[in-house]
Amino acid sequence: MEQNPKSAWEGFEGPTQADVNYCIRCGLCLSVCPTYKDSLRETESPRGRVALVAKAIEGELDLTRNFKDHMYRCLDCLACNDICPVGIKPADLCLEARWAICQATPTPPLKPVLFRGVFPRTGLLEILTKPVAFYDRSGLRRLANAMRVTSILPSQLRDMERMLPHNLPLRGTRHQLPDVVPARGERRAHVAYFLGCVQGVMMADGSKATVDVLAENGCDVVIPKKVKCCGMPMVGYGFKDEARAAARHNIDLLLGLNVDAIVTDCATCGSSLKEYAHWLANDPAYAERAEQFAAKVRDISEFLVEIGIRPPGGKVDARVTYHDPCHLCRAQGLRQQPREMLRAAGVELVEMEGADTCCGSAGTQLITHYHTSVGVLETKMDNLAETEAEIVASGCPGCQMQLSLGVKRRGLKTKVVHPSQLLAQAYRDGETD
Repeated sequence: MEQNPKSAWEGFEGPTQADVNYCIRCGLCLSVCPTYKDSLRETESPRGRVALVAKAIEGELDLTRNFKDHMYRCLDCLACNDICPVGIKPADLCLEARWAICQATPTPPLKPVLFRGVFPRTGLLEILTKPVAFYDRSGLRRLANAMRVTSILPSQLRDMERMLPHNLPLRGTRHQLPDVVPARGERRAHVAYFLGCVQGVMMADGSKATVDVLAENGCDVVIPKKVKCCGMPMVGYGFKDEARAAARHNIDLLLGLNVDAIVTDCATCGSSLKEYAHWLANDPAYAERAEQFAAKVRDISEFLVEIGIRPPGGKVDARVTYHDPCHLCRAQGLRQQPREMLRAAGVELVEMEGADTCCGSAGTQLITHYHTSVGVLETKMDNLAETEAEIVASGCPGCQMQLSLGVKRRGLKTKVVHPSQLLAQAYRDGETD
């Protein structure tokens, strides 16, 4: 008797037939997928990826290098999840396929080093970024660019250098911020600030601004320095067990503080922290606590709008546009709240076309899928340039770095900031008036 072929990840956790059964191949997802729009290849569309996963489940496709590349090329922007009329979630399907790949096939040696060794250890991540910070702060970067040394680099390496923020801190942000920042004026809340990995080692100005804004809005801010990575980088590359371990650590640490809210200024961190209840749903020791934890998580914009933004005494006189991070507008459903922060800062807010389309960052796509990443970025830059904005704001460090790269590639004078930085400036300007 002929046996049915086995799934490509037989015996391992991964997507099932039920996850792909109802795709009607209508093609709506193609209209919103940035990788499909860039390549116009079916295999780089959500519909194509669903078909590939279905064939792997049915045992008709092996986990080849080509199959893996199609799963990892997805930007996880979630636009396809939103538009699918029958509830297929192609972006989630790609992440689940990566988890299956990680279990069922040999793992490249660098990945365990990164996702088991580096990301769970914030101190080690800081140490590894110190040479980059020294290159920036010592003047070597300015000299290299003035002498056009970077122009001889391959385009990918040149863009990776351009992407690095300026004024990188030699000491991690967690060493610069105090353990507690007291509320200014009437006390309204007691919150914990979740200091994310990239935000903590590369975006000190944004982190300080967020803490200042919280204090200006009557919050006692606790800044726990022993938080670990939110877990999204691990999930994105198939290391779910490591992500769950980080989640357990953060739950133990932050729930023990008995705060009113856990506030983050990173869209990816926020969406991941809110997912802890899902990640640990089958863990009897943590399932209930994970739900309690997730219920406390707020993006900075979400939290400020909930409690009411205290009007600053000053205003930022600038033309500003806003880029919606995918994991803020789609994963968390927060679109108007960041704009409310910007309006409170007194800026002239101009909307760009496609504000909620992906910028092409997706964390590491500039490294792993360079041409796709910059192809998607170019569309974003077309829309940004049309606004003639002096400043573009975005609530995600990955997006900020990608947008900064796009601005430099185009030779634009646009400054890239976090919304917190503009609101913090408005509060400061009010003090000096």
